[in-house]
Amino acid sequence: MSNTDSIEAATQRLSLALEALEAAAERRREADRAESTLAEHVHVLGNDRARLASELDETTARARALEAANREVAQRLDQAIETIRGVLEFGE
Repeated sequence: MSNTDSIEAATQRLSLALEALEAAAERRREADRAESTLAEHVHVLGNDRARLASELDETTARARALEAANREVAQRLDQAIETIRGVLEFGE
């Protein structure tokens, strides 16, 4: 093998190695972009979860308040019915 052939073979190997390195670097950039996108999605989902948890807490508190108001109204209605019955019985 002559010097020219050796140089050409080495140049060819170097060219192939550079192409492989460029392909590996591009795959790495794509993986980094995918990781960044995934991190953004996780962040958005975390914010959504926090917002939904807050809304759930508010809704739960409102439901409890409505239940308490409902019990109070029911008690007042029972008292009013008893009062009306007492008045009707007294009038007989």
